[in-house]
Amino acid sequence: MENYQLGVIESKFADLIWDHAPMTTRQLVELCAKELDWKRTTTYSVLKKLCDKGFFRMENKVVSVLVTKAEYN
Repeated sequence: MENYQLGVIESKFADLIWDHAPMTTRQLVELCAKELDWKRTTTYSVLKKLCDKGFFRMENKVVSVLVTKAEYN
């Protein structure tokens, strides 16, 4: 991760995960559609990016937190 700074949109997305995790990818897609007006593909793209950065993990269709909000701040 190395001091990666989340952008405004990434921060809103991360907050949703931090507030609701663990959750299924389906739940995340539905939540992002409602809260951010995102399509499924956008949700998966941003999720993959933040998983690659080490913030979250997606395993067996379940999204979990690797870096807590407190650890990030």
